Amino acid sequence: MSDYIWFEGIPFPALGYEKKILEESRDKFVIRDEDTVILTYPKSGTNWLIETVCLIQTKGNPKWIQSVPIWERSPWIETQNGYPLLINKEGPRLMSSHLPIHLFPKSFFSSKAKAIYVIRNPRDVLVSGYFFWYKSNLIKKPESLTTYFEWFLKGNVVYGSWFEHTRDWLSMRERDNFLVLSYEDMKKNTRGTVEKICDFLGMKLEPDELDLVLKYSSFQAMKENKMSNFSLVPEDVITNGLALMRKGMTGDWKNHITVTQAEAFDKIFQEKMTGFPPELFPWK
Repeated sequence: MSDYIWFEGIPFPALGYEKKILEESRDKFVIRDEDTVILTYPKSGTNWLIETVCLIQTKGNPKWIQSVPIWERSPWIETQNGYPLLINKEGPRLMSSHLPIHLFPKSFFSSKAKAIYVIRNPRDVLVSGYFFWYKSNLIKKPESLTTYFEWFLKGNVVYGSWFEHTRDWLSMRERDNFLVLSYEDMKKNTRGTVEKICDFLGMKLEPDELDLVLKYSSFQAMKENKMSNFSLVPEDVITNGLALMRKGMTGDWKNHITVTQAEAFDKIFQEKMTGFPPELFPWK
């Protein structure tokens, strides 16, 4: 069992992260105008979006997503493995990050790089996070969902507070190079969401190419693709049969969170997210 490493008040898994890289990625890493960044709080549909964008870039051809691991196609800026890959990569880069805004590479904010930020019902994020972290060897394990629920509300979880992360990144939503999507809309209208991403990235897909993107980025296709389902991750990192692709649904929190917990959650949500337009939160 690993514990956290802390950087600027935010906990990160001890495995795969180091303070030097977190500091260097923030202060020295240069994000180029032609880059595309996928931004999320953990367990918000990150890998689904990565797969979708990869397929958009190849016009639906699955060869790339079926031959290269997902973390090499869109390396993580803040990780020991991802950072060197990005530094040495030529041309337009696709990259991913869970970083809160104050730890994100400073160069991004004066660049024309395009960023897509996905938000998801935080109750589902909480439940998904619990089942993921509980079965991994990456962090201190929560004893129960009740324990993790308390950690989550206080922000004592990997990458810190969902509320602060979301609130800070949503402050960028009016910028031309920043697209906000919701996991719920992605599920409800996947085709429309892919079309929206294409428009944002300046990509034009033919109807048959769009069909291929939808086919190969589906939950079932990703679950069966060893380059995308994290089955290549070593056993010492994963225990108890952890599956990255657990359910891929909305509203699963109702099966795990009590009415009392839901009421407590709603109260904090109202306090923390006041001032944002309701359409940003389609699950409500």
